Amino acid sequence: MEKQIINCSSLSSKEINSLLRVPRTSNVALTGILGQRFIGSGMKDIDVEISGTPGNALGAYLDGGKISVKGNAQDAVGDTMNEGNIIIHGSVGDALGYSMRGGKIYVKENSGYRTGVHIKEYADKKPLIVIGGKTGSFLGEYLAGGTIVVLGLGIDGTVAGNFTGTGMHGGVIYLRTDVLPPNLPKQVSVFDAGKDDIFYLESLLSEYFALFNLKPEEILSSHFFVLRPNARNPYKQLYVLN
Repeated sequence: MEKQIINCSSLSSKEINSLLRVPRTSNVALTGILGQRFIGSGMKDIDVEISGTPGNALGAYLDGGKISVKGNAQDAVGDTMNEGNIIIHGSVGDALGYSMRGGKIYVKENSGYRTGVHIKEYADKKPLIVIGGKTGSFLGEYLAGGTIVVLGLGIDGTVAGNFTGTGMHGGVIYLRTDVLPPNLPKQVSVFDAGKDDIFYLESLLSEYFALFNLKPEEILSSHFFVLRPNARNPYKQLYVLN
């Protein structure tokens, strides 16, 4: 398939998105990206490869297709995305996947604070965030659905910061570590992953492992914690009628 290459070094965010709305092909490469915000906002049905460092809100409201960044990205990647894939071959800033409603976000290295805040799921839309390294505080804050996996590759000790799962009332968080995050709130119930969890993770992460050329058997043989909402969680009463 023909790839449309666009040099963005002198283009604004608005100009870049105008070109993405009417591409010559469904396969586009953006070069010279340096902090332009909102790239791919509301995009669907095209495959975009980015060289450089995109600014805030990359793939906000993404509704399909794929965005791949050959490096790092800034804050609010995948804000309120509905469908599609975002792949970061480096690290990301804060508020990754904020209020995400569907699709997948794969990060090879680390993410900042408030990763996966208020993710939700409905019917067959089950969002997924996978972090290869570690995350900052407030991971999965007010989580309402979907799955977050933090693999802690190359990390000693805890792989998430303070107050992981604060206000959590749905969804699940998997942490590959032997050390729980500090200051876990009472709304979170913690379990050691069992055979069924590992079997599920093997299937769930197959695309991630292939994408970053990782060996599943080495990773999945390690210990995982599973974080779920506490059945007596008072936050759940704010959102779910018994």
